[in-house]
Amino acid sequence: MTTHLQSPIHLQLPLSGMSCANCAGRIATSLNKLDGVSATVNFALEQAAIELASPDRLPMVLDSIKSQGYDYGSDTFLFQITGMTCAGCSARLNKMLAALPGVISADVNFSLEQARIVLVPGMQTPAALREQIEALGFGAQLAQGSASGRRQQLLEREAQEAASARQAQTRVIVSALLTLPLLVGMLAMAGLFPWHLPAWLELLLATPVQFWIGARFYRGAWLAIKNRTANMDVLVATGTSAAYFYSLYLLLTLGMAASGKLYFEASAIIITLISLGKLLEARARRSTQSAIRELMALRPETATVWRSERWQSVAIDEVLRGDRLRVLVGERVPVDGKIVSGASELDESILTGESLPVPRRAGDKVLGGAINRSGVLEIEATTVGEDSSLSKIIALVESAQMGKAPLQQLVDKVSAVFVPVVMAIALFTLLVWYAISNDFGQALLAAVAVLVIACPCALGLATPAAIVTGTGVAARHGILIKDVDTLQKAHAIKALIFDKTGTLTQGKPVLASWSGNDEQLRLAAALQQASEHPLALAMREAVGSGVALPQPEAVEVRVGAGIVGQVAGHSVAIGNGSLLAQLGIEVTQQEQQPADGATRVWVAIDGAVAGIAALADTLRPESPEAIATLRQRGIASWLVSGDAPAPVAHIAAKLGLDGAFDSVLPAGKVEKVEALRAQTRGLVAMVGDGVNDAPALAAADVGIAMGSGSDVAMETASITLMRSDPRLVADAIDISAATWRTIQQNLFWAFVFNIIGIPLAALGYLSPELAGAAMALSSITVLSNSLLLKRWQPRAAHGPASNPISKEA
Repeated sequence: MTTHLQSPIHLQLPLSGMSCANCAGRIATSLNKLDGVSATVNFALEQAAIELASPDRLPMVLDSIKSQGYDYGSDTFLFQITGMTCAGCSARLNKMLAALPGVISADVNFSLEQARIVLVPGMQTPAALREQIEALGFGAQLAQGSASGRRQQLLEREAQEAASARQAQTRVIVSALLTLPLLVGMLAMAGLFPWHLPAWLELLLATPVQFWIGARFYRGAWLAIKNRTANMDVLVATGTSAAYFYSLYLLLTLGMAASGKLYFEASAIIITLISLGKLLEARARRSTQSAIRELMALRPETATVWRSERWQSVAIDEVLRGDRLRVLVGERVPVDGKIVSGASELDESILTGESLPVPRRAGDKVLGGAINRSGVLEIEATTVGEDSSLSKIIALVESAQMGKAPLQQLVDKVSAVFVPVVMAIALFTLLVWYAISNDFGQALLAAVAVLVIACPCALGLATPAAIVTGTGVAARHGILIKDVDTLQKAHAIKALIFDKTGTLTQGKPVLASWSGNDEQLRLAAALQQASEHPLALAMREAVGSGVALPQPEAVEVRVGAGIVGQVAGHSVAIGNGSLLAQLGIEVTQQEQQPADGATRVWVAIDGAVAGIAALADTLRPESPEAIATLRQRGIASWLVSGDAPAPVAHIAAKLGLDGAFDSVLPAGKVEKVEALRAQTRGLVAMVGDGVNDAPALAAADVGIAMGSGSDVAMETASITLMRSDPRLVADAIDISAATWRTIQQNLFWAFVFNIIGIPLAALGYLSPELAGAAMALSSITVLSNSLLLKRWQPRAAHGPASNPISKEA
């Protein structure tokens, strides 16, 4: 029996029950104390990224989360089981499944012939579970699995969040209705109203607000105190309880004479305003998470597969590599694949950011999640499950969103001591005010104002909210940012090195000019049928697929020189000057003129030069605009290539580059990156697409891979561009800079609310009601500022990309 678990194990675990950023910090601190466990917890995403040294660490992790009063998400897989002959079979299978690492519960039903397995996300794949079941001698077919399971989990979570939002909205409305009459008392105390509410009525209105609407704050405070920490709930519960119970004490001791001296309205208004703020905060937080939801929704639940001599619908997780699939008009492509038959236009906008449908025909590669807009396609599945492009995009976005910026580490240290410090300031305020004024009521109001204006949530949300929104909107436009470190660096790029082939150029040569006639070109193309060299392919494509080509005979390939042979009774030779010299064919000086940096190939027929073919790897149409945009921003652009000096110099001059390196071997590209870094005041980025670019991408401060390139390049790079459009390089720098600015703005506002608000409250310039409103406003300000990033648009025009994301077959 083989295991599919590897060490270390990486998990993305959904969490529930957190009320503020301090909760996230508390969970992370607790988990990181466990042996063999490393964890970061993101309050904005309500998710933990956990690394386990071995699977036996998992129970301790789950127990730690539960013991602190929080909960975690799970995946559910449903298998149809065959081969069970009695209840003993189901019991044996049930015992085996329940003992697997990561399995929370297993239920095998003999009568239904089904197994329902609930497990921690990421610990087991459907294929691994099926292999374990089959090892016991049973058959297993997935009825609901990883892709559909994650989608179902997402839908259930959305339904749960919607229900919680409706419940919270109802409570806020009830709280507001109960609190509004108490405003009369507040206006009366300010001299704006001639009479007070009866004291008993104030108590009657304030009590349900305090203990029903405010129950969430008491629960959160109890959890924090039980875990020997303090959070926002402790501040709110302490402040409102002080106002409520002091008012209750006055009522019990003074009776009806206490009317006009009570502070029930303060506690009720604070709870109402903060509850409203939490409702709006939850809505904004869900909006920042929309990118992952949109990407998950791209994955269809079923696919139409050719099996058993007929088309049949199967669960998406049952699709295997090599399966033949049919995609009708309007359907989403189920998995990554290659078109076997048919032609269509595919909408890849959510995957690559390309707004216009992209034409695809037989032999082209297609991405799972794209929408088929016109023709019926039959495709062969090439990558499925977690290896698919969509799964990798989702994993990359999730990984980036879980990261912590260096600034966040400072914020975490501040947050860890924030609440105790605020409580100490509140106690000091109470004592000083009472000592000066001898008015306990006034002293209490000042202390309560200090407690409720403190904004630990705004501090905790400042960085993750911006990162989640920024990386999400970037992914929506075809820019995948690998981690937070890249966000911090990208805006400081001062020099870029572009690999030439496939990055600034199309990546495949075409016939730029031909000095002979059409018949001579046809004979040359016929001889090139015997070669798979890129230049040979370019000559064949120049003739066109509709032209009949005779078969070549007596073909001889001369390495480093060219090719010779017989075509339709003619002796044909194609190659460089050395080949013609070998054959004794004279080349005139005029014929040796350079052809704009292109590779020149001579064609000789029957012992005489028939013409010169200039073959060039042409520039992408977007390249000039891309370089011009970078130049406007003060970013130097360089070119590196293994090609000869002439074509490299020609392209560098045509684009107006700051410099170029020619005849560079793959290993030498790293040296060029280091050399440019030594002479640049700022960071250096490398843009490439090939396997040979991977070392240079890793060596650069920021590596940027084009989406048409190799998987190795994309895995090595810090940023992946899902369209082969060099203009996206500037856009990637833009969104990184915009996200980093938003992080700084959020932290500024979060600190400003506290640095200005707490002293004003302590000096008595803020009432508890205004302090509560300011506290609610602080989190909403940070989240709203982050959501402004969703309006960001790439400057690269969304025209049809030349050779967009499809790779050469």
